[in-house]
Amino acid sequence: MYEYLTGLVTSVTPQYVVLEVGGIGYQLFVANPYRFQEDSEKQVRIYVYQAVRDDNISLFGFVDRAEKQLFLQLINVSGIGPKSALAILANPDHQGLIDAIANDNVGYLTKFPGIGKKTASQIVLDLKDKVADMSSAPLLSPAAAPDEETPALRDALAALSALGYKEREIKRIKKQLLKTDAATTQEYLSQALAMIN
Repeated sequence: MYEYLTGLVTSVTPQYVVLEVGGIGYQLFVANPYRFQEDSEKQVRIYVYQAVRDDNISLFGFVDRAEKQLFLQLINVSGIGPKSALAILANPDHQGLIDAIANDNVGYLTKFPGIGKKTASQIVLDLKDKVADMSSAPLLSPAAAPDEETPALRDALAALSALGYKEREIKRIKKQLLKTDAATTQEYLSQALAMIN
């Protein structure tokens, strides 16, 4: 099992980043790929989890060990797969997520794509005792864009779609994002996730 990979971020897409290590490009699915945009062509360390299924082997990446630990806790919940866990972790407020689980706040959890009341209740049931020991800091700083759609905004909207948010929600968020002062994809995405959740 891999703990982390260190290499160059050579590509950032709405769903994954490509990390080049020793001449090999690893496709890493991450919660918010645009966090790594500023690290493009720089040497970075990304913590990884390898998911092996009958028909697929995937690598999931995390900015630090705390984020990876939270991911591992989430995928141990019945009904939560790696993609659902990433969609939950895309929200920059990881401490808010931990607090919601610790305080039985099912309503907070149902705001994530693909998470209904039953799954949210299962998350609380399975993780309430475990998250007490966990601490996490927000991984994205709040910010967010001009009066017209920019490539950065388009990328952020594509990332929301890749995370599983519905077209209706994305259109509503787009109108709000156009009124903000964000400039980068990361800022747009951070603002959008805060608005949705």
